[in-house]
Amino acid sequence: MNYSALIHTEIQKKWIDKFDSIKEQFKEKAEYNDKHSRFPYENIDWLVNEGYTLLTLPKAYGGEGATVEDMVVLQTYLGAIDGATALSVGWHLSVVGQLYEQHAWEQDMLERFATAVKKGALVNRAVSEAETGSPTRGARPATHAIKKDKGFVINGVKTFTSMSRRLSHFIVSAYYEEIDTVGFFLISEDTPGVEIADNWNMVGMRATESHDLILNDVFIPEENFVEIRGAGGKKPNGWILHIPSTYLGIAQAARDYAVDFAKNYSPASIDGVIGDISTVQQNVGKMESLLLSARHFLWSTAALYNQQQDIPIWNETSASKVLVMNQGLEVIDIAMRVVGAKSLEMERPLQRYYRDMRAGLHNPPMEDMAYTNIAHSVLGHFK
Repeated sequence: MNYSALIHTEIQKKWIDKFDSIKEQFKEKAEYNDKHSRFPYENIDWLVNEGYTLLTLPKAYGGEGATVEDMVVLQTYLGAIDGATALSVGWHLSVVGQLYEQHAWEQDMLERFATAVKKGALVNRAVSEAETGSPTRGARPATHAIKKDKGFVINGVKTFTSMSRRLSHFIVSAYYEEIDTVGFFLISEDTPGVEIADNWNMVGMRATESHDLILNDVFIPEENFVEIRGAGGKKPNGWILHIPSTYLGIAQAARDYAVDFAKNYSPASIDGVIGDISTVQQNVGKMESLLLSARHFLWSTAALYNQQQDIPIWNETSASKVLVMNQGLEVIDIAMRVVGAKSLEMERPLQRYYRDMRAGLHNPPMEDMAYTNIAHSVLGHFK
């Protein structure tokens, strides 16, 4: 699609122009990386070198100071180029944006970490575990921290650690029994006892290399105990909109592929191209309508978050992910129907878009929790 009518900040224009200069190279690697479950190292290196990983770091700390709305627009565009690259770097952008917006850490640690980010550091939260399910459901992690000397010893295994082999820092959730709480601990990748398993073998988002993070008697200093879960009060996190943004981009890529196919495919059984057939036109119209509504809902939610941060927008934030995922899956299903059996050919990207889109169902927030929380809000259960 043509984004020119939709972008309205210099940050958005700058990065979309940059993405346009590199998108063919990113796309060329996508099939190989997916087939071999290989992380898009070259893509991420380019993003780091160009400064994209400074996007959500505030200007006061030497970053670009992008808003949630900027991030959503850009991640949608990047997701249409390569979903695995967009989702991976999106976790970093989201974590950095939230940390500095909410002043989640002590000021000294925020300043130190900003210096690391400016030098190319990449971070993600490591919170999921095999036995506890989604961390958003509130289960206590089995990973535990024990106070020792002037620091902590941490042991445990974290699953779904996206970008695992390329991360420089992990923000690990662990139970700290001494004060009966769940805390977050900042751990660098070169700390003794940190290990990345080689066990990511999923049907979707294969190139994110979201291997397990294994922590064996990992010792960190006291100051790396950076957060207590829930200590800052419960607030909506607009930065998590990087997730539906990426998947909206994947749905857009599927639509673009199907439209191009419809405009050019001319089987011997018809005169002209299949885009001239009324049933195909109905499908194209439905795809476009679904994408329009998903895009406008997501992007307007991001804009609202920027404008009204003192008025929590829980429902819009939760609904954005659910709406984008469900409508995006429908878009890809229609795209595959337009292309027909050829959509299943491994050499075509539609089957990858389908598999990657399915993976998004298991990113937070979970659909049932989103609907339940929205219902509680509507019914006045929250005080």
